[in-house]
Amino acid sequence: MIQEQMLKYYIETWGCQMNEEDSEKLAGMLKNIGYTATLRREDASIIIFNTCCVRENAELKVYGNLGALKKLKEKNPELVIAVCGCMMQQKGMAEEIIKRFPYVDIVFGTHNAYKFPEYLNRVKQENVSVKEIMDKETEIVEGVPIERKSDSKAFVTIMYGCNNFCTYCVVPYVRGRERSRKPEDIENEIIDLVNKGYKEITLLGQNVNSYGKELEPFVSFADLLRRIDKIEGLERIRFMTSHPKDLSEDVISAIKEGTKLCEQIHLPVQSGSTRILSKMNRKYSREDYLALIKKIKNELPGVALTTDIIVGFPGETEEDFEDTISLVKEVGFDSAFTFIYSRRKYTPADRMEDQIDDSVKHERFNRLIEVVNEISAEKNKEYENKVVEILVEGESKNDSSKLTGRTRTGKLVNFVGRKENIGKLVDVKITKAHSFSLLGEEVK
Repeated sequence: MIQEQMLKYYIETWGCQMNEEDSEKLAGMLKNIGYTATLRREDASIIIFNTCCVRENAELKVYGNLGALKKLKEKNPELVIAVCGCMMQQKGMAEEIIKRFPYVDIVFGTHNAYKFPEYLNRVKQENVSVKEIMDKETEIVEGVPIERKSDSKAFVTIMYGCNNFCTYCVVPYVRGRERSRKPEDIENEIIDLVNKGYKEITLLGQNVNSYGKELEPFVSFADLLRRIDKIEGLERIRFMTSHPKDLSEDVISAIKEGTKLCEQIHLPVQSGSTRILSKMNRKYSREDYLALIKKIKNELPGVALTTDIIVGFPGETEEDFEDTISLVKEVGFDSAFTFIYSRRKYTPADRMEDQIDDSVKHERFNRLIEVVNEISAEKNKEYENKVVEILVEGESKNDSSKLTGRTRTGKLVNFVGRKENIGKLVDVKITKAHSFSLLGEEVK
């Protein structure tokens, strides 16, 4: 019983889907050496915080949670505490963590996560602490074990890093330059998932549309989509994130031609003002974005469009903000991830003098949320009395008497249905629409 208790791990993840997949790999490596998961920190013999640094709030959460571990460490000196992820790649951050929280045993970054079992072994066998941050990205390491959270859908990373250097973003500094996986490695991973019963995969990358640019021979993202669409047994394909400057007509055609590519595109706009987009170094204008949206809607009728928007970027005037509001209304996004601009060290935007007052940011943010939610509710209303295909993911988090899943367009549906259909595709009639989800009944 004591040995079993010693071999439990707890992982907490902040950030994007790529961070989530990184945590699944850490879990896979731990499972390989005899550990099992626990949902309670108090029961764990190793606690891992996988960090994000895109927004200040994520960093503050890490500090608060690390501080709370001090008592656990005092109570159980054998407890191993590890901190990894994007936050650790920032200049001086690893040293800061060790200085403020000397009871942390392992600190490592995004480029060397595959070496985690080695670090853990050193801590346990040699009774030392380990700090290893690689400044430069390494070659892509294939075959790292992975413990998936879901039995029906999975993330599959197709490329790492980013070359865009948006002025507000730290990702190129912490994730490195763009590197694409070989298409055959991606295909083999997906085929293996399908053989295990997975129905849906989401292709991940900081900018999936840049996939393959450095590969020899060259393979475009559209080429990759067509190859994956042919995999037998796979039901659904999603991808994120797309950069508007790189979403090609060929990618739109691949979605239109494919049978498994879902009718949903996440296309971050960030601002509706051409002036602000230029300050952000986004490399497209408001007019470019709207022209692309028009093309997508013409080629893919019924497509669901989602986006990311930043409010309060340095220098944003009321007129710039109104440009964002008008763009949101013109496009009619199904949903939007909205963020208040957060200053990040070492980014050009952090050095801009025309920072916006917090009260102005919050006031604009609230106005934007009101518009986004109103449009989302209208979009969802269109689903009422329609029959849609749902991939059943499990029981609803808020009501265990209902099941939950998503439409091909990414809409969350809670519905009355048979639990034996978890992991399967079923037809559901939508009975009521809410702003953020739909209610329905399984069609038997």
